[in-house]
Amino acid sequence: MRYVSTRGKSPEVSFKEVLLRGLAPDGGLYLPTSWPQFNVKELRKVLGDNFSYQALASEIIYPFTKDSLDKDELSELIHRAYDSFSAEDIVPMKRLNSKLWIGELFHGPTLAFKDIALQLVGELFENQLQKKSENITIVGATSGDTGSAAIEACRDRERMEIFILHPHGRTSEVQRRQMTSVHSENVFNIAIEGTFDDCQDLVKGMFADVDFSTRINMSAVNSINWARVMAQIVYYWWASMQTTDNGIVNFCVPSGNFGNIFAGFSAHNMGLPVERFIVASNRNDVLDRFFRNGEMELRDVAPTYSPSMDIQVSSNFERLLFEVFERDGLLVEQAFKTLRSKGTLSVSDDILAGIQRKWASSRVTDQETLAMIKKITEEYDYVIDPHTAVGIEAAERHMTQLQAPIISLATAHPSKFPDAVEEASGFSPILPSHLSDLYERKESYEILPNDEVIVKSYILKQRNGE
Repeated sequence: MRYVSTRGKSPEVSFKEVLLRGLAPDGGLYLPTSWPQFNVKELRKVLGDNFSYQALASEIIYPFTKDSLDKDELSELIHRAYDSFSAEDIVPMKRLNSKLWIGELFHGPTLAFKDIALQLVGELFENQLQKKSENITIVGATSGDTGSAAIEACRDRERMEIFILHPHGRTSEVQRRQMTSVHSENVFNIAIEGTFDDCQDLVKGMFADVDFSTRINMSAVNSINWARVMAQIVYYWWASMQTTDNGIVNFCVPSGNFGNIFAGFSAHNMGLPVERFIVASNRNDVLDRFFRNGEMELRDVAPTYSPSMDIQVSSNFERLLFEVFERDGLLVEQAFKTLRSKGTLSVSDDILAGIQRKWASSRVTDQETLAMIKKITEEYDYVIDPHTAVGIEAAERHMTQLQAPIISLATAHPSKFPDAVEEASGFSPILPSHLSDLYERKESYEILPNDEVIVKSYILKQRNGE
């Protein structure tokens, strides 16, 4: 398996290089040169009737990593990654009604779907760095959940330091404290005076500065790193195989940076039968507007009850565009140059029509989000977080138009967003026991302006005491 950049100017590389590098030298994102193929019937035969999530993960992930890991080694890393999850099934499935299922992705140590990928990515990093006797500096941006999941996965590991940028004052208190209350010598938190998009641009700018990124041996944990998306592919196969015999389903995903739902599209490219992918957006509806009219127009980011989705530039959308443009890297590069320079990106009516055969979307307001939390609490005695509520609202809107069941992904535990849940339902969700003292833990983070020079100077000063 080799990997190619979505911008088409970087040479093909191995999985090990993709993992440790993150972003391609030409500024593009890595994708496999071809998609390994599976089908539900054959997987069931290989795995047996009582297969586990870990066993399925070993089958699905191995083709992507086999140039760097043998299968037994990969299986060991997968089992180690998921040892800390509170649910034996890793991703339990809950049926709400005859047409709608919930895939619970929040049973990892930081209570969000990012754990499923990042716990494994942490193990993969350590494995490859030990083999190479190499150290890396991880620099990541977060809208709330990636940061804590990445820190949990990388804390106290000898061969890596991790710097996480989050938008100051734009995460929930639980999200912030999960990052800033980790006191480990290799963990550094930076609150940027700006939005998540500003944080993400800073990280991309640092990658583009070859002297700087080479000096610190910089790597990424954001979903620009293919390994993140790769690990998430597994739960699309899992959810489908847990809910249907033939595997044919629809998926609805609350979407900000687009990595989660692109993992589902990757599973589809690998043979998973999916009728439709539904992109659920909040007020920051850049993705909904694209899937409805074929134009991506950047606007100001508005704070919402679902802050992990308060994003305008969805990095992983580039991977979808690469596939839509039949892997023409030059077209992708031109499209994103136009987006950056003019604030808009568009596709032709013919291309849009092709996209809409597989993709749908919905925009959900804050009031609709609160109303859905209240409805699910009252009708099903089941508490959901605001991001999950955005997904369920979008799923219900499309239910009558689709034949197959809809699996709506629950991306975070409700206790991560207690204020919104309590406002909607009158019920304040309690943090699990391992986080019960979170509000008493001492925080440590640096507040910096949205200035790449200042952020780079801080990183150089902190890492290894430079």
